[in-house]
Amino acid sequence: MMRYLGSTKNLAGCLAGFVGVVLYLVGVVGGGYWLFVVAALYAAGALLAPPDRVHLVSDDSAELRTELASLLSKLDEHHARMPETATDRVRRIGEALGGMLDRPAALAANPDLRHAMTRLVRVDLPMSVETYLNLPWWFAAKRRAGGEPSAGEQLLAQLELLELESHRIAERFYANDVNQQDDQLRYLRERDGET
Repeated sequence: MMRYLGSTKNLAGCLAGFVGVVLYLVGVVGGGYWLFVVAALYAAGALLAPPDRVHLVSDDSAELRTELASLLSKLDEHHARMPETATDRVRRIGEALGGMLDRPAALAANPDLRHAMTRLVRVDLPMSVETYLNLPWWFAAKRRAGGEPSAGEQLLAQLELLELESHRIAERFYANDVNQQDDQLRYLRERDGET
């Protein structure tokens, strides 16, 4: 019921019903029929109004920001167990994604980028770090048999790939801003050439 009160159909019906009340007050509709006219105009307005837009995808930028901040704070608690440059890489990934999360409307306008960012924040980054941290410390630092990279080296390789992905996402996200800046520079150069 509360959803209907704020709906487009109810608002259009109320507006049409108000027109009926105005018609009664100016004397166009008289007698005992004015209530019927108001109700009929309300019904007509409600029936003719377009339905409310359906929004199936929620704007979860605030939740993503919270999850990213939580991940970074948990990483601070365990930074001593991480390989030397791993913490810095995760912070750089967080910085790259944080700027985009500050602009939720622009992020919501591009579902592909939003999906890529969501996957990076909710799946890829936590899985890489958690998997490493759940290994015993002595095993994580040890090089495996046959010259295979250690778990720490694998984590660093994963974080390098995730950092590259965060930069690709940022390049696509800021492409319009970069184009606008290029256009402004071109305009200023052309204007400077005219004087």
